[in-house]
Amino acid sequence: MIRRGFTEIAEGQVHFRTAGTGGVPLVMMHASPGSAKLLEPLIGAFGQHRRVIACDTLGNGDSCVPGTKDTTIAYFADAHLRALDALGLDRFDLYGSHTGANIALEIAIAAPHRVRRLVLDGVSLYAPEERADMLVHYAPGVTLDQNGSQLSWIWNFVRDAYLFWPWYKRDAAHRRPLGLPSAEELHDKVVEVLKSARTYHLSYNAAIGYDKEPRLRLVGVPTLLACARSDMLFEYFDRVRSLMPQAEPLVTKGTGNPTAFAETIAAFQAFYERG
Repeated sequence: MIRRGFTEIAEGQVHFRTAGTGGVPLVMMHASPGSAKLLEPLIGAFGQHRRVIACDTLGNGDSCVPGTKDTTIAYFADAHLRALDALGLDRFDLYGSHTGANIALEIAIAAPHRVRRLVLDGVSLYAPEERADMLVHYAPGVTLDQNGSQLSWIWNFVRDAYLFWPWYKRDAAHRRPLGLPSAEELHDKVVEVLKSARTYHLSYNAAIGYDKEPRLRLVGVPTLLACARSDMLFEYFDRVRSLMPQAEPLVTKGTGNPTAFAETIAAFQAFYERG
């Protein structure tokens, strides 16, 4: 069973999901946009073996908004650490996907004594011109109006991210081969983004603007550098790997079907258990 709760930091309440008991806690950090709801299948799977905690990043899902609009990945990492302090978690394993991987990376650098083992699942490494273009177009602020245009915009934004990379370049050259997820999954993700329509872009743009190349070299905890071959960030995998020669690389089959899901979870679990 996945349970939900809140803990408090200076900015307000941080919403989290948790499952399982015992063992070294596993802290999970979700991708953008959305919330830790998107991690529920993984939370449930890992929760069969240990305690798992996954917070909604500030400004996402049901968590409070950041205390500043001048947000950075270092800020979100600090906020997460303060939430974990409030939950009484001292030492833990860590998992992060996409934006969550950036935050997890920064936590591992800032507090290596607290992170036992780290899984980075899907890490980007944008070129300067690519980053500049995405900061303008990928995650703009949403204007709320009485005609409900925000509802249509967010629906199309979330849907098109499955169809194109980046989502705003809707042509054959940028088409993704995966197709859409189930109607239920798409609906759930749209709802989570709608909750944070005013602030979803803050963590997203912090991640896009995060210059992680000099940071990747600073990770000193045991790390599994993973990415699904179907992930849009897979194109960066080899370059990221070259900057983290100490990390163990793993190309997964993702989590898109039961067989792939089981294999991927088993590989992650085996890495954590080696600790």
